[in-house]
Amino acid sequence: MGVSGSGKTTIGQLLASQLHIDFFDGDDFHSVSNIEKMKSGQPLDDHDRHDWLKNINTLASKTLAANTSAVIACSALKKQYREIISANLKESIIWIYLHGSKELIQQRMAARQNHYMPVALLQSQFDILEIPNESIKIDISLDPQTMVNTILQETYKTTLGIVGLGVMGKSLARNWARAGVKLSLYNRFVKGVEEQVAEKTIQAYPELEKASGFEDLPSFIHSLAKPRIIFMMIKAGKETDRFIDEMLPHLDAGDILIDGGNSHYEDTKNRIAFLEKKQIHFIGTGVSGGEKGALYGPSIMPSGSYEAYQKIEHLLYAIAAKDKNGNPCAAYIGPEGSGHFVKMIHNGIEYAEMQLIAETYAYLRYVQGLDPFAIAQVFDAWNQGDLHSYLLESTVQILQKKEGESYLIDLILDVAGNKGTGNWATIAASELGIPAGMITGALFARYVSTIKESIRHIKQASITNIHSTQLSIDTIKSAYTAARIINHQQGFLIIKAASLEFNWNLDLSNIARIWTNGCIIRSRLMEKMIPAFHDHYELFEYPEFQEESLRLKPELKSFCISALEFDLSIPCFTASLDYLNSLSGMYSTANIIQAQRDFFGAHTYQKMNDASGAFYHTEW
Repeated sequence: MGVSGSGKTTIGQLLASQLHIDFFDGDDFHSVSNIEKMKSGQPLDDHDRHDWLKNINTLASKTLAANTSAVIACSALKKQYREIISANLKESIIWIYLHGSKELIQQRMAARQNHYMPVALLQSQFDILEIPNESIKIDISLDPQTMVNTILQETYKTTLGIVGLGVMGKSLARNWARAGVKLSLYNRFVKGVEEQVAEKTIQAYPELEKASGFEDLPSFIHSLAKPRIIFMMIKAGKETDRFIDEMLPHLDAGDILIDGGNSHYEDTKNRIAFLEKKQIHFIGTGVSGGEKGALYGPSIMPSGSYEAYQKIEHLLYAIAAKDKNGNPCAAYIGPEGSGHFVKMIHNGIEYAEMQLIAETYAYLRYVQGLDPFAIAQVFDAWNQGDLHSYLLESTVQILQKKEGESYLIDLILDVAGNKGTGNWATIAASELGIPAGMITGALFARYVSTIKESIRHIKQASITNIHSTQLSIDTIKSAYTAARIINHQQGFLIIKAASLEFNWNLDLSNIARIWTNGCIIRSRLMEKMIPAFHDHYELFEYPEFQEESLRLKPELKSFCISALEFDLSIPCFTASLDYLNSLSGMYSTANIIQAQRDFFGAHTYQKMNDASGAFYHTEW
């Protein structure tokens, strides 16, 4: 592509000849009226060009449908023209922009014979030219063969670079390779620890046979087509910053870095601002689904520059899970670090969902006396209906697993780790002033699991002799149902608060949608939340969820009382019940707190039924 006289036909024919594919000259597809108009010295307008551009799109579509390739020469001066040509074909088109000085092109146009395009119209083409960012740019002052050699060299560069070939990076690479994306893979070199990781990964998986492997960073970066797109799956924090600094000398304006790790949203915001000054795009991207999700279809939450997102959207769609309507579970979340924020809250909800299952298991195991296999059957039955979720389904498999004659769950040390996102979610909720008792309870339960062995003297002293009546399975199921609704309500309340605080304008319904498949917290409950957030910005504004929570409150209360009487630790269940009690406002406690604050700190208070909203202070 390029203005008239830039050599499109000459270079196109030579390129097609060396590739042994067909060549088509776009000029041959102009209507007679267009040709006559140009002959008369009148430039074509958008209306004149529309059918011509559609004809070229049809030609390209038929070529691809026949499983062949072709070189097409066409001016395609405006972005909107290129969009018409590439409609439904974007991933299959490589734009090659031939550029040069107006003086050189005028000389060439004056020298050619029997062409209907007069030299006088050249300026009109330069006037509307919109230089394509996503193209191979070729200087027409070079000789034709050098130009073609450069095109061939650039054409064979890869589309996407992946940095970090741990469990997630490796799985994402395999996913993209199966989607037909040309890949360059990079993993750092650490002598005796990480050597030839990229090459070994390529050799281990047949789908990666066409990928290129590197442990030399400059070579990796220069193997990528411009604008370079680099997806990082490395340790969050300072290591990410160090790696960005290491890449910077080798990057160019317009390149796009994607951080798929669990970075803190404020770090992402800072990186976007830092790299924007260097004209490099940075997309903070939450990725959920674990190893299998990354391999077969994760849920993807990108944020940052929307302009940059549009350039990578097709790559994310290529590997994302699909919702029940066949749409990708990937969507632009919003500006700044909103993608990583949403992923952080996803993980917070996940913490509480896991803890609720663990607390339910504890009741069934230690109060009801069921063995792991019997509990798996209970969970499996629940999973066939409205309680269906990935986490419940995976727990069924966990409880059925044996090692020798023992259930594996009984051999696992009673200590739960964490990677920090639950802590971040708790802090974010606190900073935004949102009660997230269930996420906090789940996080602190993990902390307790790491210290309880060091406080042994409390063990026997904590046992009481109160004997409660065991509950029915249906009552336990109802309590679990209610607690899950409250967990999701709290999680999305944090997202809503962040959206308002940071002016992100987040689409809660779409966030729920991309969490219906691929991610760890996918569930039937999440599917029900999509329509709820269409019309409401808070889950309890939707009658179905509010009414169900209140209807199931008696069972939730019974479960909490019974579990506590049997000395079980159930922080998430009790947090959910306490939250409902607090929301009801039937019994006041905050007024005592505010009076105490006024007593010792003169913080003032407001009075009930005082429409003026005035603040008062009392000399107590």
